[in-house]
Amino acid sequence: MSAPARPDATTDARTRTRDQPSVLTALRTPRLLTREVLAGLVVALALIPEAISFSIIAGVDPRVGLFSSFVMAVSIAFLGGRPAMISAATGAVALVIAPVARDYGMDYFIATVILAGVFQLVLGALGVAKLMRFIPRSVMVGFVNSLAILIFAAQLPHLVGVPWLVYPLVAAGLVIMVGVPRLTKAVPAPLIAIVVLTVVVVASGWQVPTVGDEGELPESLPELFIPNVPLTWETFATIAPFALAMALVGLLESLMTAKLVDDLTDTRSGKTREALGQGVANMLSGLFGGMGGCAMIGQTMIN
Repeated sequence: MSAPARPDATTDARTRTRDQPSVLTALRTPRLLTREVLAGLVVALALIPEAISFSIIAGVDPRVGLFSSFVMAVSIAFLGGRPAMISAATGAVALVIAPVARDYGMDYFIATVILAGVFQLVLGALGVAKLMRFIPRSVMVGFVNSLAILIFAAQLPHLVGVPWLVYPLVAAGLVIMVGVPRLTKAVPAPLIAIVVLTVVVVASGWQVPTVGDEGELPESLPELFIPNVPLTWETFATIAPFALAMALVGLLESLMTAKLVDDLTDTRSGKTREALGQGVANMLSGLFGGMGGCAMIGQTMIN
């Protein structure tokens, strides 16, 4: 009786890649490494205008949103419990803590972000993440659809009162993103659209709105920032309601996004670890002068 056939090395590599993705696995698998690098480029490029826009919503310098996105994206990659999920500065968090920057200033704003991270750590340690199992699918569908509507609505102001060249460029971008996947999926269509349209605009010298018009981009890495606020009960009472609201909104969006990715990939993730990771990431974001954030459904789907 002959021995069963042994899977070849290629099959073994694919199995390991699917079951236990890791940095070492990616480095040893050129095809996987190429895919991850391209996905990372698309997400990074897409994060820049969003981070600037969310900074404007929060009423802070655009660099604050960019620093926050950088610190959160890097830290959550090591601390989070849901692979493939992207966390950075978000509009939901910006809306919640915008009154702090407007009414109390930057130091109180950063203190609120740090305290929100502490609250998320406490909520994660208490097992609040486990309650996500009781959220019905209809809420998930409504959550994703409403975010899609908000993301679409956020683009409309950029199409009003702009040079006429913007409209054919937008149409070309849509054609590329819809048509390219039918020809090849080796390179992400959004990345091709960004590169092609950027080269066309730069080469032709057309005067159209750019990301740089949204705000000044940073020229240095984020530095440690300790908020200068009095450590009193009055300070805590002032920022605690905003910090708690930010913690709850951030955890809700992050855990719902994690559950969505679980369903799409038919895998399970550590919700409690994700909650704890979000808390640490927000604390680090605040300590480096960022506005904090949570998981981003749009960037996660791109990734």
